Amino acid sequence: MPTPQLFQRIRTIGLVAASIGGVLIAAPVVLPALLVQLGGYLVVTGGVLTAVSQLTVDHDAVDESDTASRSHKI
Repeated sequence: MPTPQLFQRIRTIGLVAASIGGVLIAAPVVLPALLVQLGGYLVVTGGVLTAVSQLTVDHDAVDESDTASRSHKI
């Protein structure tokens, strides 16, 4: 299913935010507690952005015959 362009960008932003948060949490050096907490927030925010953007579908781009053939395969 095709994802709208806006939500593809949001997905990319979410993946980057989650990656940065993971780096802050798993840093091999001792970081201030505020940075580690910020990393946790970035991981959660990135995960939510990515999940929501993956659920969106551009119904205009979906071919009607494709959806009809999927409903018969159930």
